[in-house]
Amino acid sequence: MRLMHVDSSPKGVKSNSRMLSAYYVDLLEKKIPNLVVDYLDLSVDTPPHVTGEFAKATYTPASERTDAMKKELEYSDALCARVLMSDILVFAMPMYNFSMPSTFKAFIDNLVRTNLTYNFNDDGTTSGNLNRKKVIFITTRGADLRPGLSPWSHLDALTPALRSPFYFLGVENPYFVDAQPLQFSDQEAREEALKRAFSDLDSVALEWLKQY
Repeated sequence: MRLMHVDSSPKGVKSNSRMLSAYYVDLLEKKIPNLVVDYLDLSVDTPPHVTGEFAKATYTPASERTDAMKKELEYSDALCARVLMSDILVFAMPMYNFSMPSTFKAFIDNLVRTNLTYNFNDDGTTSGNLNRKKVIFITTRGADLRPGLSPWSHLDALTPALRSPFYFLGVENPYFVDAQPLQFSDQEAREEALKRAFSDLDSVALEWLKQY
């Protein structure tokens, strides 16, 4: 079994999202025999942003691509291959200005690929090729945006921005574990937020392990 672990915080050892994702991956490694972990740090190996050349190359049939087009798609091709060969996808990130870091948006832009991660069907619909993956998003938020508990919950642009493209790619029911509030709260609230997140990760891991 193969797991892809993607971090996107630039804070290194000071990152809460990195701490939580490492904890979750460690839980699974201890319980799933021979689990292979493929780690990607987007603050180090940052995906290129989409260009006009990239867009043109993606919609050119593979057999008709020039050498320049193939070069343009090298990173994306390799990234898609890594994701497609993984059974479990663990994505961790901080919330930036109510949405995702630009590095993770570039990750998504390199991942949404015609005839690789999704296909056009004869009837005009599309179907995603990540439909058999187990996916979890681990996020950290400075403020408390929990629905029903915060007057700011409507400002959460991160959850739908993650849910929509991955739904398009076939991930219908991803898990979300959100640690909040952190930066813009007192010490007690931060500790409680992390405690809830660790507990939620334990629960998700237990549910997944039952299926294996």
